[in-house]
Amino acid sequence: MMRTHSFLTVLLWSSVFYVVRMTPSQKRTNKHSHSERITGLSENDGKTLHRTKRGWMWNQFFLLEEYTGPDTQYVGKLHTDQDKGDGNLKYILTGDGAGSLFIIDENTGDIHAAKKLDREEKSLYVLRAKAIDRKTGRQVEPESEFIIKIHDINDNEPKFTKDMYTASIPEMSGVGTSVIQVTATDADDANYGNSAKVVYSILQGQPYFSVDPETGIIKTALPDMSRENREQYQVVIQAKDMGGQMGGLSGTTTVNITLTDVNDNPPRFPQSSYQFSSPESAPPGTPLGRIKANDPDVGENAEIEYSISNGDGSDMFDIITDKDAQEGIITVKKHLDFENKVLYTLKVEASNTHPDPRFLQLGPFKDTAFVKISVEDIDEPPVFSRPWYLIEVDEDAKEGSIIGQVVAQDPDIAKNAIKYSVDRHTDLDRIFNIYSGNGSLFLSKPLDREETPWHNITVIATEINNPKQSSQIPVFIRILDINDHAPEFANYYETFVCENAKAGQLIQTVSAIDKDQPPRGHKFFFELVPEFAVHPNFSVVDNKDNTAGIMTRRNGYSRSKTSTYLLPIIIFDNDYPIQSSTGTLTIRVCACDSRGNMQSCSAEALLLPAGLSTGALVAILLCIIILLILVVLFTALKRQRKKEPLIISKDDVRDNIVTYNDEGGGEEDTQAFDIGTLRNPEAREESKMRRDVIPETIFQIRRTAPLWENIDVQDFIHRRLKENDSDPAAPPYDSLATYAYEGNDSIANSLSSLESLTTEGNQDYDYLSDWGPRFKKLADMYGGEDSDRD
Repeated sequence: MMRTHSFLTVLLWSSVFYVVRMTPSQKRTNKHSHSERITGLSENDGKTLHRTKRGWMWNQFFLLEEYTGPDTQYVGKLHTDQDKGDGNLKYILTGDGAGSLFIIDENTGDIHAAKKLDREEKSLYVLRAKAIDRKTGRQVEPESEFIIKIHDINDNEPKFTKDMYTASIPEMSGVGTSVIQVTATDADDANYGNSAKVVYSILQGQPYFSVDPETGIIKTALPDMSRENREQYQVVIQAKDMGGQMGGLSGTTTVNITLTDVNDNPPRFPQSSYQFSSPESAPPGTPLGRIKANDPDVGENAEIEYSISNGDGSDMFDIITDKDAQEGIITVKKHLDFENKVLYTLKVEASNTHPDPRFLQLGPFKDTAFVKISVEDIDEPPVFSRPWYLIEVDEDAKEGSIIGQVVAQDPDIAKNAIKYSVDRHTDLDRIFNIYSGNGSLFLSKPLDREETPWHNITVIATEINNPKQSSQIPVFIRILDINDHAPEFANYYETFVCENAKAGQLIQTVSAIDKDQPPRGHKFFFELVPEFAVHPNFSVVDNKDNTAGIMTRRNGYSRSKTSTYLLPIIIFDNDYPIQSSTGTLTIRVCACDSRGNMQSCSAEALLLPAGLSTGALVAILLCIIILLILVVLFTALKRQRKKEPLIISKDDVRDNIVTYNDEGGGEEDTQAFDIGTLRNPEAREESKMRRDVIPETIFQIRRTAPLWENIDVQDFIHRRLKENDSDPAAPPYDSLATYAYEGNDSIANSLSSLESLTTEGNQDYDYLSDWGPRFKKLADMYGGEDSDRD
């Protein structure tokens, strides 16, 4: 802040209060009348009447602010005409600042300012004065009010309402466009001199801006200021009092001005052409690359919309605008084919979405660039000629007959060979098959439309050179109906005829169903079989609506003679070839009331006339049940006594569990089971029965030819397995045949004592002593007579 002080010579004048004796025609200069003294005589006394007026007389007091002299500043003097100068009167001052700011001499009435005063703090003081008689203490004059005004000096500089202002203005604004108004105030008295007259000027910010000296409005001073060149400006404004003259006080403030953006710049591509590539297998929607046009504007003025305006690839590719990055994304729109076209050219356009009409004369707010896209060749899977196939086949088609064909080819230039196959997950019953070379479908099993009218299978086409490249196609096979089912009754009918029925009476209506589905719908015909064409009891009437009525042909039926009639009916359809079936309708004869309601058809009603009561019938049934129970028990006991057959022969070498109800004889018991045959296959040729138990049932075991000597063990087992597999007398259950065949290669032959059953007499074991020390113990046991005795 700059402060300039000026010293002015001020003439202080004050009014001296004095008392004037006034005549009735005189007027007091003071507007306040404080007292009147009236003396006189009454007319009766004949004396003359006199009136005397007394009062305070003064003008306003004026005092200079910010007094800095060495003595107190003299304000003025109070005086009344009652003051004779003898000191009997006392002057008293009260009101604003009395005693602190303003001091009065109580004898003389002189008033002084005790302190320096500031008009900006208080410009007017109201005080009251009175004169008191020291002796009596009475007021000689009524209390009167007077004013002290403070004269202003230029001691306050102008101050702005804000230390810093912020403003904005659109770029490219014209000269003289208002930006903001700044305001400064001066605390000095505007009614006294030029101390409070403020003038504005610009100290910083030229030549871009100017300020109105009186109003403080800041305006643009240059045309076409561009935000892209400079966005921020700082302007310093000065406010000076005294009308801007020399010696005036001043204050300053800073105004930050920002140029806001307008859409005055079009987008521009940094390069004229772009290149991208895409594999031909890229699915629609695959992004290939990004392009971006630059726009120096900001916000919505810089928003760009990308589009394809021309080019041979406008149908194959698309461009999407990324609003966050303001970029254009090139994407695949349709499936590409390298074999069809390898290079595409696009003309891409970038344009502003919010153009400003004021700047359209600057040129079109858009730019263009060329994009070239090359298609890369890849090994593609086979392509079928159709998206799906529909094949119709008659259900009576023969096995092996061709029902249709699917066609696929390799779309690549190489044109690799293709093989076809059926996905067996879609044909679990293996009804269909396909020729791998040409894709012809044929039947492997017969068809049945009534069981499965539709078959949905999947055919796979695979490149032979590259099995990883395969494709699938759905094949829908519709089975066409052939009239191969005869019609039959729709329900099981429980038909009865009353004994008192009349001829021509309808007793039942029948209908038919057919599993076939002829294209023109079902049409059934009903008639009696030829041998019953002229039936003496009932007739069939075809209703021509796939139903028929059963009619009576005579009056009255007797249950005692015939309780049930069987009526065979032939049902024909009208498809080709005609199918027919015979259904037999069972008609019971029942007792009915006069209204034709059935009352009884049971056998009990027929027996009652013979004299059998209900109790007799119950007794007969109980006897029959008891007899049946006895027969069942007898049969069960007889079966329980039968024993299960034991092992039939040594030849039956399947594992069996044989239970004997006697205790074995230990090692000396050689009659229980001849296990030697398991060790010697030659001994098996001679069938030997058990000698201790006589079997009740003997299975006939098929004999096999004896094996030749020195046969291989594996070959032996395989032969035995084959014999058991082809044996028609073998039990149907699973069994395990164990062959512990030792073979004939050992020079010692068999050492088992079980073979002793097949020989008679003592054996010579002396040769054991010739085998060496390893067989010494065995030779000692069997080699001598002592060992036999032991």
